Amino acid sequence: MTAGLRIVVLGLSLSSSWGNGHATTFRALLKALAARGHDILFLERDVPWYAAHRDLAEPDYCRFDLYGDLQTLERHGRAVAEADAVIVGSYVPDGIAVGDWVQATARGVTAFYDIDTPVTLAALEAGTCAYLTPRQIPGFDVYFSFTGGPTLDRLERRWGAPAARALYCSVDPALYRPAAGPKRWDLGYLGTYSPDRQPVLDRLLIEPARRLPDRRFVVAGPQYPADIDWPANVERIDHVGPADHPAFYDACRFTLNVTRADMVRAGWSPSVRLFEAAACGTPIISDTWAGIETLLRPEREILLADTAERVVEILTGVDATAAERIGAAGRVRVLGAHTAAHRAETVEAALRAAMGERRPAAALA
Repeated sequence: MTAGLRIVVLGLSLSSSWGNGHATTFRALLKALAARGHDILFLERDVPWYAAHRDLAEPDYCRFDLYGDLQTLERHGRAVAEADAVIVGSYVPDGIAVGDWVQATARGVTAFYDIDTPVTLAALEAGTCAYLTPRQIPGFDVYFSFTGGPTLDRLERRWGAPAARALYCSVDPALYRPAAGPKRWDLGYLGTYSPDRQPVLDRLLIEPARRLPDRRFVVAGPQYPADIDWPANVERIDHVGPADHPAFYDACRFTLNVTRADMVRAGWSPSVRLFEAAACGTPIISDTWAGIETLLRPEREILLADTAERVVEILTGVDATAAERIGAAGRVRVLGAHTAAHRAETVEAALRAAMGERRPAAALA
């Protein structure tokens, strides 16, 4: 049996899912890595906006610690130095300084896990990225990318990543599964406000709500501006914690998936909500982007829409039997290819491959 790895992860958040999709992604992945026998330490910057909304105090699948600043982070220098692999995530506060410290301190493999790849690359091109610099990318042995497809080649050719590997978000099927509750809403959306998503949300949910005043809609998530003109049949929920996500999806006849503009342009960028909703057996209506058909088959496992007319057509024309069939097919597909266990295999294989690349070089030194 292969020995487990000692892995240190420095990520945006594990303790709070408020206003971010990183926490649930890390939770599922680290739990699956721990199940494969790996020892994991997660380090998180202690910031007030997450401190006020913590929904995971003590994970049972990894060691966890908060640090107040870069100086206090250095008390973990020995753990970082002795780890087989150290993974730095996107959007980590003072991420550039953290990345420099990791690359200077770690003696094992280092990796960058970008849960925001198209946003990151756009910021790198503009010289505005606050958590990663171009000079650091060749210094990470592996670049795990939220985005697959042509972006992986771009990361290696344009930015010098030694090994770019797709690491899509995933789902923990033990937590996300179908329930049998009543349907409260015809269409629901779960996601934090984002200016570049809002026009799509306007088109695919708010406008259909106006056209179907007898139907019920819901938008759940924080940070939406007070001046949005919500129709009377659109319910607003400020935050739904991860423990309540399955019940939220189950209460929707359909759920809407809306993708950020940078992700649409890059393609191959599925959000964690896509897999979570599918695992719950809820039929998904999604905006369209390149690569989505490689994850879920349109019209059989997911429904695609780019106009309000198409959403109205689905809500009024797809009956309960057909919707249930699409939701069930999406669940089968996700459980077969997109669980956290699948992603943990990808991470382990990439880290071990990078360790193998390093050993011959070390032997020659």
